[in-house]
Amino acid sequence: MEGRPSWELTSVRNAARLLKEFSRTDRELGVSELARRLGLATSTVHRLLATLAAERLVERVPGGYRLGIALFDLGASVSPHLDLHEAAMPVMATLRHTTGETVQLAVLDGMESVYIDRLESPHTVRIFSRVGTRLPATTTSTGKTLLAALPAAELDRRLAHWVPRRHTPFTIVDEPTLRTRLREVAERGWAENREESRVGVVSVGAPVRGADGDVIAALSVAAPTDRAAPATLHRIRVAVVDAAAVVSRRLGG
Repeated sequence: MEGRPSWELTSVRNAARLLKEFSRTDRELGVSELARRLGLATSTVHRLLATLAAERLVERVPGGYRLGIALFDLGASVSPHLDLHEAAMPVMATLRHTTGETVQLAVLDGMESVYIDRLESPHTVRIFSRVGTRLPATTTSTGKTLLAALPAAELDRRLAHWVPRRHTPFTIVDEPTLRTRLREVAERGWAENREESRVGVVSVGAPVRGADGDVIAALSVAAPTDRAAPATLHRIRVAVVDAAAVVSRRLGG
């Protein structure tokens, strides 16, 4: 496929895509539905499922297939994220109550910010997305927080493969500007997204540190621009930085 690295194994990628289709709302899926969602032939999905079932990554049920026990074993081994969830969730609930806005927790994957926990705003006008959503790290406050914490050599390595894309008129699409912003984030300890990923939405993010002091995640609050006047945004910024520090302390950081 054009734009894909030459070393990529299509079968592995399709298997990964298949597994990601299962969720809390779609615990069981049939072959035909998976084929439709993935854009693959039914016969191909059959073979993928048979292989994954042999490895206990999925299992057959009357309604089709569901995730298998081997995946739960793998998930249990990702203890840093489990510890992070346990440490962050009570603080996120307090932060949502304090700000009245959407609270998110993200980690960095390549040049993407991946949202692993989320508490939606109680307001009628909300910012809809879901846990597992990926956004370009350069367009989000969580992403810029995480990029700014990378060692210089690692940041250089990732930016060498960065392909900028303008999502809004405010998106950063040149490397010198991005590097300047990241230096500012590292110096002041928080990042902001002013309609860079989506017009009408702003956010503020701050770093969460693990027991060794390294930044392992970023906490943010996102709000519609019509609820983010300068004074309100300042109050949100202070709350986010304080909340991220509390999560860090709960992790031993």
